[in-house]
Amino acid sequence: MRGLHPRNLGWLSYGALKGDGTLIVVNAVGAVLQTLYISAYLHYCPRKRAVLLQTATLLGVLLLGYGYFGLLVPDPEARLQQLGLFCSVFTISMYLSPLADLAKVIQTKSTQCLSFSLTIATLLTSVSWSLYGFRLRDPYIMVPNFPGILTSFIRLWLFWKYPQEQDRNYRLLQT
Repeated sequence: MRGLHPRNLGWLSYGALKGDGTLIVVNAVGAVLQTLYISAYLHYCPRKRAVLLQTATLLGVLLLGYGYFGLLVPDPEARLQQLGLFCSVFTISMYLSPLADLAKVIQTKSTQCLSFSLTIATLLTSVSWSLYGFRLRDPYIMVPNFPGILTSFIRLWLFWKYPQEQDRNYRLLQT
């Protein structure tokens, strides 16, 4: 289950601490959408207990993070640096997570487990955030998006090398 991701709330906090309206708006919208997703998923999910446990665990981790950054790091500049590093690590891990599927793609010579549209969206998002970070001269925004660009190009190369086969149950209509 995907849900309220610490990455969104981390970047929202980073944007608030930095006073960056773009980071605040984008990640506030993302947090609201992810909350709506969790609500809808929970409503239709047959295993509500497991979802509630995951959500409660995540909220506990978020509260610990809030406590750490809000109470134990009183200096705003140090908090900004540590929160930037924290957000960067989460962003890099998000972009590197599809690498687990790459071994399967190479082994099976099939890209059926990859989403082409998600690959394009990841590439565009990564490039956009990297350029935004470059414009602000903010390495915490710029650097963690480079793995997204790299993994997107790797996945695009795999789509080229192992094109997805059309469903053989359907025949092309002759016009």
